[in-house]
Amino acid sequence: MRALPVGERALLVELSDGTEAQALHAELLRRRASGALRVREIVPAARTVLLDGLDDPGRIGAELPGWDIPPLPPRAGAVLEVPVRYDGPDLADVAAHWGVPVAEVARIHSAAEFRVAFCGFAPGFGYLTGLPERFEVPRRATPRTSVPRGSVALAGPYTGVYPRASPGGWQLIGSTDLVLWDHARVPAALLSPGVRVRFVPPTAPTNPAAGT
Repeated sequence: MRALPVGERALLVELSDGTEAQALHAELLRRRASGALRVREIVPAARTVLLDGLDDPGRIGAELPGWDIPPLPPRAGAVLEVPVRYDGPDLADVAAHWGVPVAEVARIHSAAEFRVAFCGFAPGFGYLTGLPERFEVPRRATPRTSVPRGSVALAGPYTGVYPRASPGGWQLIGSTDLVLWDHARVPAALLSPGVRVRFVPPTAPTNPAAGT
């Protein structure tokens, strides 16, 4: 862990990996909620956490390495279900990378429970972790100039959903009609750090001829 000063009242804390960053983020939120830490903003990223609006950043920076940071707590709270159609143009490429049939991509992805590690790139865009390491995929060699809103995509260890049309280099495996960002809604973003997420494919239609 390394704490770097940012301006007069902020610290950028660097961690060795995303798991440590998420654990520190959870501990910082707990300490702020209990009144043990006075800070205006706590912003996690892939391997860092930014603390902004500290009264004494120098003291906090010196104390942080001695904190006992418990592992990420068990997942609690409601799960946000994201309806998804596994119809993305990169399904075959992802299946080939995983070494599975195309249909298995939907089964593997929808069986996992995800957690929003951090947000960024665009309003409402969350970086979700939850797939085992063996299912990491590279970004596309050539990014698309426009990715449709609602595209469900993979890159590295993350799953993401594009909240609006934008350029992007992630592997597109599906799509959703769920509105992730709406400035007229409170809160505007459905995804925030720590939120639990599941991707839910359409239920297979009942076949009356089969007696079901």
